Amino acid sequence: MTQTADRAEPAGTAGAPREYHTTGLPVASVPTAWARLRRAGREHGTQFSVVVALYGLAALMALASPWVLGMIIDTVRAEGASSRIDVLAALIVVSLVLHAGFTLASVAASIRFGETVLAELREEFVRAVLRLPLGVVERAGTGDLVARTGRDIGHLSHTVRFSVPVMAVSAVTLVIVVAAIAVLHPALLLAWAPSLVVLWVSTRWYARRAPNGYVRELATYSELTQGVTDTVEGAHTIEALGRQARQIALNERRVGRAYAAERYTLWLRCVWYPPLEVGYMFPIALTFLVAGLLYVDGSLSLGEVATAVFLSRQMGRPVDQLLDQVDSLMMGFTSLRRLLGVELAEEPSESDAPSSGRPGEVRLEDVRFAYTDVEVLHGVDLFLRPGERLAVVGPSGAGKSTLGKLVAGVHPPTSGSVRVSGVSMSGLAPEARRGRAIMLSQESHMFRGTVVENLALALDLPEGAAEVDREHLWEALAAVDADDWVRSLPDGLDTRVGSGNAALDPARVQQLALARVVLADPDVLVLDEATSLMDPRSARHLERSLAGVLSGRTVVAIAHRLHTAHDADRIAVVEDGRISELGGHDELIARGGSYAALWHAWHGQG
Repeated sequence: MTQTADRAEPAGTAGAPREYHTTGLPVASVPTAWARLRRAGREHGTQFSVVVALYGLAALMALASPWVLGMIIDTVRAEGASSRIDVLAALIVVSLVLHAGFTLASVAASIRFGETVLAELREEFVRAVLRLPLGVVERAGTGDLVARTGRDIGHLSHTVRFSVPVMAVSAVTLVIVVAAIAVLHPALLLAWAPSLVVLWVSTRWYARRAPNGYVRELATYSELTQGVTDTVEGAHTIEALGRQARQIALNERRVGRAYAAERYTLWLRCVWYPPLEVGYMFPIALTFLVAGLLYVDGSLSLGEVATAVFLSRQMGRPVDQLLDQVDSLMMGFTSLRRLLGVELAEEPSESDAPSSGRPGEVRLEDVRFAYTDVEVLHGVDLFLRPGERLAVVGPSGAGKSTLGKLVAGVHPPTSGSVRVSGVSMSGLAPEARRGRAIMLSQESHMFRGTVVENLALALDLPEGAAEVDREHLWEALAAVDADDWVRSLPDGLDTRVGSGNAALDPARVQQLALARVVLADPDVLVLDEATSLMDPRSARHLERSLAGVLSGRTVVAIAHRLHTAHDADRIAVVEDGRISELGGHDELIARGGSYAALWHAWHGQG
């Protein structure tokens, strides 16, 4: 579980939610979100102005009908010519047709505007996600990332595609209707004064509480998604240990927290909506009363009274729509903050950090590392010469993989320093970090696409490059003994693999991953049981091939198969978060310590 929340729920739905603490990805501040929106406004100001202008024209055409209808009433009372009434009726028809035309054009323009902005936000989010260091993703948990990718993108899409256009047309219509009522008689606006106070007070009460409520609600969804993901991925382990009841209870608590968070925001809406209903319905009656008084006073004609009532009724609809979308707007704004927060999770980097060592040199000085409050490495010191091959062995849970992740820059040390090629790994940009050290684990992924596209991921190709050097790809495949079976594929390098395409067994997937490493050409390579999915004979053959390919490159190999250690220049035995032994194979066997015991036990089983 990567996220934690206070166990106490809000004291009743009327109580404000307590602060929700999360170790997931950060949430951008309100000023940061507004700054991004202002940038979108500057970049797409012309397009947005066209949208507003079209909505304004559509609103003006909508106002023509009640205005002309009032003129018809006055003409009938004055026993005017029927031809005039016919002309006025034709004007109503024309205004309705124009209203439909401008509305269609405004909707089309707003959709183009919304989709353009949404596409930019999505692309920025995807780029930010792809730049996230692996350590950040591991600490945050995949549930938070999945929730932002799915639910938050969905909320933002609804806001941009629907809520923003509706609010735009409502705001423009409201301004035009208010202006039209003021033209009839300024005193008619007094009918809306009491309602404006009610609308302002109730909306302000809601707006002060809703944002934090939605932040908490979306955070509980992230936690719930993480819980479901962990349950699915660890289902066999849970069943083997008989922990089903405990896991069910844990997920029920997560559901309870999500329910309480959503119920709180629902309670806010239930308190807020009734005043709104009164706020934009009551003025219609007051408008009729004020207009009647003005009619008695002779300030308005009967037709103008009817026009005022119609306009007041027409004013209620945009007010209703405007306030109704406030809730969606807040949810979308909160989702935007969460999406922008992914960029804040990127670790600060110094891509041009000067090198003070030789390429391939690795130096760890008094390195300590802790997952949350549990320290797993305790004061590790290690120096590797360029081109040296180090095997890291030891019991499960001793800290071998963690040590490899620190060398590869996946995690920064809690204290101490990790320097590769003379540069601190924690101070490098991801691109520069990958140029110095790459970690290859047993969990390799085959992306949906061609073999060429999967291999090209390791190449620093310029944007828009149409072709790669295939000879270079074949050399990398040959280096890991994968060229023969790739040539046997139906379309060779152009064969489509991955989900729904040609299926590759785990050993071949790992060979392609190793080929990507050869193409990336890092100074240091960390192998974390990278050949564990292959049979021992194939794994040993591949490792011997790699030994030739990787000559001159520093290699840190973490493995349980001790033949890897036998072939290494030196062996580090990690026990209880410390390097207990360090030396060559024959030297450590002669010592008769932990490594000798491991070797004899493994050799005896072999």
